[in-house]
Amino acid sequence: MAPTWNPSVVSMVGPVGLFLILLARGCSAEEPPRFIKEPKDQIGVSGGVASFVCQATGDPKPRVTWNKKGKKVNSQRFETIDFDESSGAVLRIQPLRTPRDENVYECVAQNSVGEITVHAKLTVLREDQLPPGFPNIDMGPQLKVVERTRTATMLCAASGNPDPEITWFKDFLPVDPSASNGRIKQLRSGALQIESSEETDQGKYECVATNSAGVRYSSPANLYVRVRRVAPRFSILPMSHEIMPGGNVNITCVAVGSPMPYVKWMQGAEDLTPEDDMPVGRNVLELTDVKDSANYTCVAMSSLGVIEAVAQITVKSLPKAPGTPVVTENTATSITVTWDSGNPDPVSYYVIEYKSKSQDGPYQIKEDITTTRYSIGGLSPNSEYEIWVSAVNSIGQGPPSESVVTRTGEQAPASAPRNVQARMLSATTMIVQWEEPVEPNGLIRGYRVYYTMEPEHPVGNWQKHNVDDSLLTTVGSLLEDETYTVRVLAFTSVGDGPLSDPIQVKTQQGGEVWA
Repeated sequence: MAPTWNPSVVSMVGPVGLFLILLARGCSAEEPPRFIKEPKDQIGVSGGVASFVCQATGDPKPRVTWNKKGKKVNSQRFETIDFDESSGAVLRIQPLRTPRDENVYECVAQNSVGEITVHAKLTVLREDQLPPGFPNIDMGPQLKVVERTRTATMLCAASGNPDPEITWFKDFLPVDPSASNGRIKQLRSGALQIESSEETDQGKYECVATNSAGVRYSSPANLYVRVRRVAPRFSILPMSHEIMPGGNVNITCVAVGSPMPYVKWMQGAEDLTPEDDMPVGRNVLELTDVKDSANYTCVAMSSLGVIEAVAQITVKSLPKAPGTPVVTENTATSITVTWDSGNPDPVSYYVIEYKSKSQDGPYQIKEDITTTRYSIGGLSPNSEYEIWVSAVNSIGQGPPSESVVTRTGEQAPASAPRNVQARMLSATTMIVQWEEPVEPNGLIRGYRVYYTMEPEHPVGNWQKHNVDDSLLTTVGSLLEDETYTVRVLAFTSVGDGPLSDPIQVKTQQGGEVWA
């Protein structure tokens, strides 16, 4: 019935408004049912299968039902399989019985606007009644197992006269290859080829051979689509890096499994990868202007589990000060020290700085020391030294340790007493005096005065006079009017120093040094 309009509505909205209203009403007009797929008459074989396919369209979407003699079909051998929100339905009869299944069946499509009906006739023949040329299934599909994403081919070969047309049913519903975007194809041989198989392809398949003589169904065969189930694992673990302050670094993490896992990055409890942008299989974390060392966790997850791997990003810094050096050995010219590195990270080498506390000169430096023990040589005996140690890495030299102060051991004096002089106090007694050696090499324990009237003889044959702690001494019991040669040496706890140059004195009253 055509719509009617109140004149007052037209006067309120005007001609343009009325046009828009009419357009809107026209766009949403209800439509009665209309068949887009009608069932066809079939000749089946007793004990076999018959399927009638019926589908309708309309607005609202119609509901399709099946009747037999005006009543809804209802039997254990009759099954109605709905599809497309019940706007389509397949009437399946199995096994066929003759003559009781021979009848005219009605497909009824109904919505709120109207109702339509279409009829299809079923004829059932016994095997001994089949006409020449009735379709025969020469090779039906076989049970098949295929891995998901692989290609599955369900075989079918049929004969008859005329050559039968082959169609396919899956789970009692017709297979429409045109609705698969080319993924499902029916080959010229009649086989059904399914590429990039999915879990939804799993089911029970039948091939159907149809010609003018009748319809024959193959035995059903199941297709199983196997989905590999492999827990996630890392194929490329994230690597730890050591970088310069302010540096950039990319960390790659790759995980595999079936299903493929999602991969994200975390720092502590913080997600660094947005939930709505989580990549599958591979994730590269890009870090720029890195100032601080930190640990980053790669997380791979699927329905079969969650795994984690940690990458440590270490920002290089100057090494810390080593522990205070410990003196382990002293000699007169060397000091051996050991120390604790004080650094958990590798050190390139160590530097020792040292100086004599009695001198104001520059520090002495020993570099490229690769162990935590070192002997400093070439030192002065009986001298106090202050020693520091610092560590060096690829960034530079770190701060020095606390210093240690130690003294080298003693040696025999390296020089003779200075300014040795002698003079007579009496005809048989002389006084000898001197100054300390320039290089005593330790605490002077005393002096030895050697004198003789026969200087050509070895000093060991000279007469000797020991002096404990004085810079002068007297030597008596000399022979009068004789010339004596005198030499003096200093000694420490280690040994004797060198003799002074010889001087001579003549024994006479008030005699003076004359040589």
